[in-house]
Amino acid sequence: MNPYPDRQADLRNGYRAAITTLTGKTSGTMHKQMLDAMQTALLLLDGELNVCDLNAAAEILLGISDTRVKGQPLASLWRIDEQGHSELQSVLHSGIVYTRRQVTLKLLSGQLITVDYTATPVSGIGAARVLLEIVPRDRFDRIDREEDMLAQYETSRVLVRGLAHEIKNPLGGLRGAAQLLEQELDQPELRDYTRVIIQEADRLRNLVDSMLGPREPLRLEAINVHEVLERVATLLAAEAGDWLTITRDYDPSLPDVHGDHEQLIQALLNICRNAMQSLHENRPEEKPFIILRTRPNRRHTIAGTLHRLVCRIEVVDNGPGIPRDMQERIFYPMISGRADGSGLGLSIAQSIVHQHGGLIECESRPGQTTFSLLIPLEKAT
Repeated sequence: MNPYPDRQADLRNGYRAAITTLTGKTSGTMHKQMLDAMQTALLLLDGELNVCDLNAAAEILLGISDTRVKGQPLASLWRIDEQGHSELQSVLHSGIVYTRRQVTLKLLSGQLITVDYTATPVSGIGAARVLLEIVPRDRFDRIDREEDMLAQYETSRVLVRGLAHEIKNPLGGLRGAAQLLEQELDQPELRDYTRVIIQEADRLRNLVDSMLGPREPLRLEAINVHEVLERVATLLAAEAGDWLTITRDYDPSLPDVHGDHEQLIQALLNICRNAMQSLHENRPEEKPFIILRTRPNRRHTIAGTLHRLVCRIEVVDNGPGIPRDMQERIFYPMISGRADGSGLGLSIAQSIVHQHGGLIECESRPGQTTFSLLIPLEKAT
């Protein structure tokens, strides 16, 4: 027994109206506007699996326009294999709804997207048709992954702050006692020992402060991210010399970011220096390179909040990549893939971007590692 009969009827009526609009049975602009307002990508295919029509969500998802693909085969949108083709033909002939989960589609642009799709046979409108409802999984998977990462990051931050408090208190007492003892000692060689105690206490205190990340409040102002990236690129070029190629790939249409100029430079420097050190220690067959790229992301969700516009800054290198078992932990304090690494650079960078309301993501495979800094450009909606 269906517990939601009214909702089911509304959905059927809504799809009937959608199908009528897509097949040209009505020219009502209201139905077309409803279709274009839907978040689900809809494609209508004919008996030969050619595209009859599609809505705005499908255009955005697949990166095409309806005027270019109407009348074109489905294979003009993505590389469909024989199994997928035969399954859609079976829907036409059997009249049975078919659903596939977690399907990877390779668009003709080369982009890979993961989707769920449902093929529904459409009757009563003349020739046989198939309605494809496509739901992208990449976004939902990314949001889940980001939420898990932020939750783990916040847990580690609370743990580090607790440990810092417990460590710094006895360190202060230890340092103070060493200073008092030094004043009571007459022999210079004995004072050398107290100075070692004081210096090591100071070193441990500085290490704990580094684990906590930047403590100064942000000095927010309108910043051109490309000026920040140019400063970082200049510093990298001076440190690396000729063995490293630095490539810029900027989108000049990006508006200013509301942020702290020096802190953003520090976050990007930490990421770029990590990449540079990895390239120096593991020289790839081709010449080592770092790409600095900027792009806008529209309607992007960060930590459960939807932002209309987000600045995406990417740092790409052609190094050996980050081992898969480390990719979930690289933003934790004291986690490093190098024997001489402190494991604080990425943690501090994540903390800085987090203070800007953003997030750092990482995707890595052998030969390509991409760190993406996502910073909101507009107020959350």
